[in-house]
Amino acid sequence: MSKFTDYIGSQFGNPRGFVGKVCCVIMNVINNAMYKNTVALMDVQPGEKVLDIGYGNGYLLQLLYKKTKADLYGIDISQDMMNQATRRNATAASNGHLHLQVGDCCALPFDDKTFAAVSSINTIYFWSDTVKGLSEIRRVLKSGAAFYNVVYTKEWLDKLSYTKKGFKKFEPEQLMDFGREAGFENIQIKDIVKGKSFVVIYTKA
Repeated sequence: MSKFTDYIGSQFGNPRGFVGKVCCVIMNVINNAMYKNTVALMDVQPGEKVLDIGYGNGYLLQLLYKKTKADLYGIDISQDMMNQATRRNATAASNGHLHLQVGDCCALPFDDKTFAAVSSINTIYFWSDTVKGLSEIRRVLKSGAAFYNVVYTKEWLDKLSYTKKGFKKFEPEQLMDFGREAGFENIQIKDIVKGKSFVVIYTKA
């Protein structure tokens, strides 16, 4: 059973193939409150550039485009997810507003001060270097813009069998400390579901 749960856990970190597709659909359901809260928090205007880290099958990008008509960018380590997210966001793509890449958040291929907002839903557990990733995100944010980092609590993740291996789990204070180390000047934490999930809002001065 441990090999199976380890495999499922790896699919959440790098969705691929049929199983990855199924895992993403499951994530869309169980993470729904996270997606809705993130879109509600993001103050983005039509045509502004927004980056989603670990876009998966593009569910968050789809919700964001419906609300804002923003210029959508994304980085994900899975080629399979890029294909799925492109299909899901066909309208944005046809309008020239979808720009997805396969890559690593610790080495973002974007110029400084590019984005009006950056989001990430449940990906920070898998970053190779947490502070480096946050530093890269800060670099590509415009002044006054924010990174919305949405996560489950350590206590909640510890209850799940498939998070025993391959998941870095963080207390809120740790994520605030990492943000300060990365250079963020203003950091807030808001509960999404108390005791289960929250968003860390890192704002660049």
